[in-house]
Amino acid sequence: MTFAPLDRQSVSDQVFGRLRDAVLGGRYAAGDALPGERDLAASFGVNRHAIREALRRLQQLGLVRVSQGGATRVLDWRATAGLDLAMALTQAGDVLPVPTLARDMMEMRAGIGADAARLCALRATPEARAAVAGAVEDYAAAVPDLTAMGVADLTVWRRIIEGSGNVAYLLAYNSLTAGDLAVGHVPPHLRAAELLDVALHRRLAALITDGDATGAERAARALLTPAVPAPGPAASAENAERR
Repeated sequence: MTFAPLDRQSVSDQVFGRLRDAVLGGRYAAGDALPGERDLAASFGVNRHAIREALRRLQQLGLVRVSQGGATRVLDWRATAGLDLAMALTQAGDVLPVPTLARDMMEMRAGIGADAARLCALRATPEARAAVAGAVEDYAAAVPDLTAMGVADLTVWRRIIEGSGNVAYLLAYNSLTAGDLAVGHVPPHLRAAELLDVALHRRLAALITDGDATGAERAARALLTPAVPAPGPAASAENAERR
C-alpha cells in the first residue's frame, strides 16, 4: 500500500493527517500493522524523522501503539482515544466515522454545564459567586453584538465551572472551547437564541448566588440544551427501530 509523495511544507503535519485519516477512515483496521518507518518514508517522499513525529502524534491520540523495534499497531479508537481526537478533527474536517459527533459534543457541553452550575451553587465561595454575577453583567453589556456576547459568554461558563471546584470539568471545558467545537457546527439561530437570553443568564447567576443548586442546574440546562442539534432523519429512523 503506497501514499502519494508530499510537498515540503508542513511535512510532518501532512504525514500525520494522512495516516490519521487512513486509520479513522478504515483503511487500516484495529490490530493491523502500519508499514515500517522506512517504507512510509519512501512512500511519502520524506525523511524518517517526519514519520517518527507523525507516529508519535498518532500514539498520543490513542490511534496506534508504537513498539520500539517492532510493528506499529492500529488501536480501536473507541476504546483508546480521548477528547483530544475530537479536538484534532475540528480544524481538519470530520473523518471520524460518527455522524452524530457534533451533537454528541454539544450534549456533553450541556451536561457538564448543568452539573457545574449545580456544584457552583453548592460549593462556590462568595468571591466565586460574585465573579459569576460580574461575568454575566459583562456579557449583558455586550448586547446586541453577538460576537462580543459569545466571547463574554465563554467567560461566564468558565467562572461557573471554576466555582464548581471540579478540575475534571475545567479540563473538559478547556478542550471543548479550544477547538471551538462548543460553538461550531451549531445552527446560528439556535446559538443566537442562547446568547440573547439575558434574563435567563441573570436568573442563573442569581440562583448560584442564592445557593439554589436544583434551580441553577435547571436554568443552565434550559440555556444550553436548545443548541444541541436535533437528530437527522437517519438517526430518527434508527431510534424508532430500537423502540
